[in-house]
Amino acid sequence: MRRQLAVLLWRALALLALVLGLIGVVVPGLPTVPFLLVAAWAGGHGWPALEAWLVNHPRHGPAIRRWRDHRAVPRRAKWAASATMLLSAVLIGLSAAPRWGQAAMIAFMACVALWLWRRPEA
Repeated sequence: MRRQLAVLLWRALALLALVLGLIGVVVPGLPTVPFLLVAAWAGGHGWPALEAWLVNHPRHGPAIRRWRDHRAVPRRAKWAASATMLLSAVLIGLSAAPRWGQAAMIAFMACVALWLWRRPEA
């Protein structure tokens, strides 16, 4: 019973991440690959067929394998993510959010950008 519940929860997480990744294909600013990485990871715990499909997908499979094998992020993706974070920082700075909230969100994005640029590219 416990095992079945665990598999169901892993599958639900994989499906949710997959749906968010698919939405990210058409919604600008919403990333696709990070959600597919989560879907493959969760699928590996409870839905091996979905994991295999994602890893072998002709378009997104190479990115998933690159991340799994080398924790690598292509330079083009780093630039795209950085540009999106910069635009978000400008919009946050122009918003009516409290200054401490603006500073916290911008600092968080700066930490993410630093982490991202420290990932290998190959």
